[in-house]
Amino acid sequence: MHGRTPLRPARQKCDDSPMNTAADIRDTIAAVATAPGAGGVGIVRLSGPRARAIAEAISGRALRVRHAHHVRFRDADGATLDDGIALYFAAPASYTGEDVVELQAHGSPAVLEALVARCCALGARRARPGEFSERAFLEGRLDLAQAEAVADLIAAADLTAARAARRALDGEFSRRVEALADGLLRTRVHVEAAIDFADEPIDTLGGAALRAQLAALALDLDALLRTTERGRRLRDGLHAVIVGPPNAGKSSLLNALAGAERAIVTDIAGTTRDLLHEVVRVDGVELGLVDTAGLREGGDAVEQEGMRRARAELGRADLAIVVVDARDPDAGRAVVEDALAGVPEVLWVHNKADLLDEPHAQANATVRVSARTGTGLDDLHARLRALALGHAADGAEGTFTARARHVEALQRARHELAEARLQLEHEMLDLAAEALRLAHEALGEITGRVRADDLLGHIFSSFCIGK
Repeated sequence: MHGRTPLRPARQKCDDSPMNTAADIRDTIAAVATAPGAGGVGIVRLSGPRARAIAEAISGRALRVRHAHHVRFRDADGATLDDGIALYFAAPASYTGEDVVELQAHGSPAVLEALVARCCALGARRARPGEFSERAFLEGRLDLAQAEAVADLIAAADLTAARAARRALDGEFSRRVEALADGLLRTRVHVEAAIDFADEPIDTLGGAALRAQLAALALDLDALLRTTERGRRLRDGLHAVIVGPPNAGKSSLLNALAGAERAIVTDIAGTTRDLLHEVVRVDGVELGLVDTAGLREGGDAVEQEGMRRARAELGRADLAIVVVDARDPDAGRAVVEDALAGVPEVLWVHNKADLLDEPHAQANATVRVSARTGTGLDDLHARLRALALGHAADGAEGTFTARARHVEALQRARHELAEARLQLEHEMLDLAAEALRLAHEALGEITGRVRADDLLGHIFSSFCIGK
């Protein structure tokens, strides 16, 4: 993976794209690499052929490789800007694969800005968002999935997400993708060789072994897709829409999950008329909750519009949380079920359990809660987490962060692999080879072996300055 030939983008103007040009790669870049605001320590990072010379000019001394030097950082007149530590990492054994220097000063924004300005006066230029990680990718230090994991690790909101991002950064996701890609490549070679003997029956050319290889690849691809979808949900969260008949306690449940009075709650049916969005974290999993108008027949014009918006939101949902009154769970069920068509996951919640006269048996597919007293919320949290992580109790263990584009690429690869198997059954080897090529390219997009320059520009432009 790390030994591959670096992929170089076509030359573009700096103002047109965040992508580096070949000339830009030879530039020395500088940026503050620590979070905005004041802090005990702040870091200015340099990368490029002049990084060492610029740092030595600022610090007034020669820098040894991988040695912490206590220095005074000086301006053009020789006045002291600050004192701190200078660290020099020689190419290629650095984060970017180029010469890299880190100037560690006190975390004053004014001091750090002065250091960056001094670096630029000595021949560096200000780095664009994500340019350090982009250079690491272009120099073969990271593949594209690993580079994206850097941003995911920085943005991780809890330890679960951080560990998942760390697994992706360590290459766990990339290794599984590359293993599949290698298997597809071997199969492509087999099929391409068989094309030269098209007048022979496929079974005389190792057709049985070829079918077995494709079947095994399909199983591996399905397993990776499931794990990747879990990683995507862990990173992006689950888009969950709360629906149900009027006055079932949907807004009360939203408030209970959010831990705050976010929605207006009354005993009047139809109080909620519009969509209410709230982002919460449930046991390490982010949920984008949407409270909606109660679904029922009839209603005035405003209520009808609220119900239309609720149905539209369900069309974008990963999960529908259907809230019904535990005392009469079948009330309004037909109208609600009609709106659930096409929703990937559905969880039925019997609310107002505290108002039941006597305990009733609870179906396995439902969760019984009381949004008012909090009864059953722990069970609901566990069910939501299991749904988010793919119905596995330990779903977060071994999960790596992933993105929607990774899932889409794997889905395309699965579609093309199925097409290749179909064409092979009809002994249409040319079409099977083409489908395998497309599947292989889809996998290559994940790690960056096959990619469009505008895709790279979009990915790295979302990074913070200094990474």
